[in-house]
Amino acid sequence: MLGFFDNLYNLRQGPDEPKLKLWRYAGLLLTYRCTAACRFCYYRCGPSAGGLMTVQTAIESWQGLERITGNQSRVHLTGGEPFLYFDRLAEICVEARRQGLKGPESVETNAGWAAGESDRSIQDKLRLLNDCSMERLKISWDPFHEEFVDVEQVRRLVEIAGRVLGPQRVLVRWQKYLEHPTGIRNMPEEDRFLVLKDALKADKCRFTGRAAESLAELEEGAAAEAFDGQDCRRTLLDAKGIHVDPEGNVFLGQCSGMMLGNVRQTPVDRLWQSFEPNKMEFWSVLFNCGPVGFLSSAVEQGYHVGRRYASKCHLCTELRGFFFDKKRYSSIIGPNKFYQDGI
Repeated sequence: MLGFFDNLYNLRQGPDEPKLKLWRYAGLLLTYRCTAACRFCYYRCGPSAGGLMTVQTAIESWQGLERITGNQSRVHLTGGEPFLYFDRLAEICVEARRQGLKGPESVETNAGWAAGESDRSIQDKLRLLNDCSMERLKISWDPFHEEFVDVEQVRRLVEIAGRVLGPQRVLVRWQKYLEHPTGIRNMPEEDRFLVLKDALKADKCRFTGRAAESLAELEEGAAAEAFDGQDCRRTLLDAKGIHVDPEGNVFLGQCSGMMLGNVRQTPVDRLWQSFEPNKMEFWSVLFNCGPVGFLSSAVEQGYHVGRRYASKCHLCTELRGFFFDKKRYSSIIGPNKFYQDGI
């Protein structure tokens, strides 16, 4: 295990200064491919997306996290929809068990894959994950998923998983929408927007990825200058963990589209040890000023300031898209398909 002062940033701070937290969780995105294309998706997953994480990338990420926080580390396997590549999901879980790694805290799914599966097939898949010490099955469900997934498939998976794993190991997020679905799939677009607007009021999301394109207009928003003085210092220091995509790209917390590094080149524990957000290119601007810190240079290069932004994350996403087109910060702003095609 590592300690706070194994990180360069922490080592240079005074005793009363906030420190970079030890990363305790990693979300491994097995694929960007998904049965849904939810409007809020931070990673812009969808049916036409691709990528598939290798067993080696998954295990090395897992091991790197355990070298940071030992038994306190938590790994969840997600996507996209990991059950679309169940053989690879199983390979990773079996190899993790063989390597003596702690079982996954959760495997996340939207349940859409279960539509083409028999009860027996679903049970067999869940039993394998159970044998690999999966703590719980996490089913994502809300009005955004409801646009793409039949609620009866979710209920079916909940019922089968409850029998195999026990009800206490099946988490539906959010249960309130499972008990009272909105019926959004059968609504015209204008009515859908009203449902989604209510959902955003009840459960906030970050306006990054597809959410910046599809949902920001549902918020009243503010002028870019309103975010002056809103730095990202605590966001960067307080992040509890990382996400790793199919190619090994590492993203801090929920900050998609900004690569901290790649586990195929630098192990996770080394990335944590060397991360100095107040000194590193790109990150230091966010650390000290937030996305507004990029605004003047972007305007000089031709960026047109939008009338309103839903949040500073929305502003950040817009600016990163502009810089990507200008080929600036190319080692950080990526992966390419995230900005070129919308994965």
